[in-house]
Amino acid sequence: MPNGYERSKKKGLGTIPVFFLSISTLLGAVMLLRFGYVVAHVGLLSSLAMILLGHLATIPTALALSEIATNQKVEGGGEYFIISRSFGLIIGASIGMVLYMAQAGLVAIYIVSFSRAFEPFFEYLLASDLSIYVMDYRVVSIPAFIFLCVLIYYRGNTILYQSLFVVVPLLILAGGLFLFSENTYRQSLSITTINQHIPHNLRFFDVFAYCFPALCGVTAGLGFSGNLRNPKRAIPLGIITSVVSALFIYIIVLIKLYMAASPTQLASDPFLMYKLANSNVIFPVALAAVCISSAVGSMLMAGRTLQGLANDRVFPSVRLNRWLARIHRDQNFLPETLNAIIITSLVVLILVIINDLDLLLQVVSVLFTLTCGSICLISFLEHFGADPAYRPSFRSRWFISLIGAVVCIFLGINIKMNYTLLFLGFMVLVYFGVSTLQHKNQGLSVIFQGVTFQISRRLQVFLQKVKKEPEAEHWRPSIVCLSSASFERTSAFELLRWFSYRYGFGTYIHLIDGYFSKDTNIEAKEAFKRLVNISEQTESNVFIDTLISPSFTTAIVQVIQIPGIAGKENNVVLFEFSKNNYETAEDIVDNFQLVKVSDFDVCVLASSEKHFGFRNEIHIWITTNDYENANLMILLAYILLGHPDWKEASIKIFAIYPEDEMAEEKKNLMDLIYAGRLPISAGNVEFISQKESGGTKQIINQKSKYADLTIVGVRTELIKHIGAEVFQGYDEVGDILFVNTQSMKMLR
Repeated sequence: MPNGYERSKKKGLGTIPVFFLSISTLLGAVMLLRFGYVVAHVGLLSSLAMILLGHLATIPTALALSEIATNQKVEGGGEYFIISRSFGLIIGASIGMVLYMAQAGLVAIYIVSFSRAFEPFFEYLLASDLSIYVMDYRVVSIPAFIFLCVLIYYRGNTILYQSLFVVVPLLILAGGLFLFSENTYRQSLSITTINQHIPHNLRFFDVFAYCFPALCGVTAGLGFSGNLRNPKRAIPLGIITSVVSALFIYIIVLIKLYMAASPTQLASDPFLMYKLANSNVIFPVALAAVCISSAVGSMLMAGRTLQGLANDRVFPSVRLNRWLARIHRDQNFLPETLNAIIITSLVVLILVIINDLDLLLQVVSVLFTLTCGSICLISFLEHFGADPAYRPSFRSRWFISLIGAVVCIFLGINIKMNYTLLFLGFMVLVYFGVSTLQHKNQGLSVIFQGVTFQISRRLQVFLQKVKKEPEAEHWRPSIVCLSSASFERTSAFELLRWFSYRYGFGTYIHLIDGYFSKDTNIEAKEAFKRLVNISEQTESNVFIDTLISPSFTTAIVQVIQIPGIAGKENNVVLFEFSKNNYETAEDIVDNFQLVKVSDFDVCVLASSEKHFGFRNEIHIWITTNDYENANLMILLAYILLGHPDWKEASIKIFAIYPEDEMAEEKKNLMDLIYAGRLPISAGNVEFISQKESGGTKQIINQKSKYADLTIVGVRTELIKHIGAEVFQGYDEVGDILFVNTQSMKMLR
């Protein structure tokens, strides 16, 4: 005859086993042994505050896990499987390693607590002079753990399901005996005594660490994840009802302890609850049963977590991954995760031999705050990122997950900051180690893509709606560059990268000449990948895109209508041509007026083979004919100095004025410098009279022959009159940036 577990497994389990497994773990050894200690050391009011504070971490975690579990098909593997399959291998491994250590630590806590169930027996030995060597609790805990391992080996997963039929009735019976027992101490719930406690030197969070592991059983019900008939209903309903039920039971137990015994009694006798219940048998048996059941559940969960990690090839050894990931199906009751359980049993045995319950409680508390905090944080990021692929049938709220993450971080830091930082650093090492081992760079970046998208979208909408600042007074460049020579000459991209480093924003459009077709579309995608790779290598802040157009004019029409990516409308168009080939310059001149109609400032870069030289010196040329361009030329030069490539550079201004205007213009320019509105020293300004021999271009060729960048103003009327000749005649000079402004900018 098949047993009840096998029949249930064929049909699938419902919500009740999930609820019973979670609630029996929540109401387990830590509550029975440590809640009296907590009330004795901090009083009832602070004890209730601890429980509520702990549930600010566990309730959001329960909701987040319930949400994650209903986002996809739930299979066996428990908590790690759900996390890793929802958030990816790298994030799952980081959380999974800490989760595994916490689960192994919980097994040790339950086994060490199990030995405390023999307190009445030890007291009997003390009274009968037979306590020579047996007062060490390890004489019980070590054999009990060995028995547990044998039990798991021969009964496997069935023992977990079957134990609930024993543990739950015993807990109900023991709890009833305790709650309905007579209050011999008869403490009253008065304001003056509600926080009465014994004097001690412990912090609030030192005591909190002794009770928080009781709340860590919130996800125990996930141990049945592979055996559920309808996991998308059973997991949320079972977990959430168990954690809410446990909250009310905790409150009732704390109040009962406060009213039934004095703080001194509670502090001196950790096994006082069974004495108050007037039961010499039921309470110790219930404690022993719930400890064994919880230990079995945590052991099986730890084995599944370790097997899942190995199956995902998290560990550097291929042989170790293969051995741990092996699934055993050759016996009816043999656990499938046998190899992983063997390793886990060795880890737990070491912790049991150490036998330091207080240390275990602190470490496990920190491990679970990190695990719960990570789950809540990623749940919040999923909510904020609004990924259409994230469609759970059960939905929590983003602010609940955020509260859970913040509370977990707060708890971890205050319980033991050094432990928290140590394990947090370990999670970071696992994250980068697995990403390197698996040759994958997709981890948090996948989630943060959605987050970044949402932030960018909302910022752009906000910037569009806010009152526009006066452009002339608060001008900053938002430059769009159009070039078809991206892979022949990098000058335009470099200049845009420098302008976009700190003060401005740049959009680089690679132009592909031709009509839109399958071939040109493929060409555009390949060019885009190459440009993005270049952008990553140069660490630029430039936004990259490609454009397919049959003519330069059509391309310009499209470019000047592109919305500003940074939430600010584009205000400058940057063109580029080679000084060795002026044909492109002709195209720029032909479409110059088209750009000006759109109220754009225009910059034209004439690239030379010097490629900005040593980037040590920028020359600015100002004349009376292009006075309106002067401020924009100075601002652009100043923006270039903000980039590390130009940090050693200096700006030098050459001002060419008629002889009769020289004195007045010199005074105006020097006043701006002395007022601090020009980032230039007076020694770097040279005034040149137009009476000097030669034309303006000849003077520029002479003075700026060795400049790394020369900035020259150009008037719209002059371009209309002489066309591309305006850009010619600078053969001795290196790279030249011609500037034409739509309106004069103010130097503040």
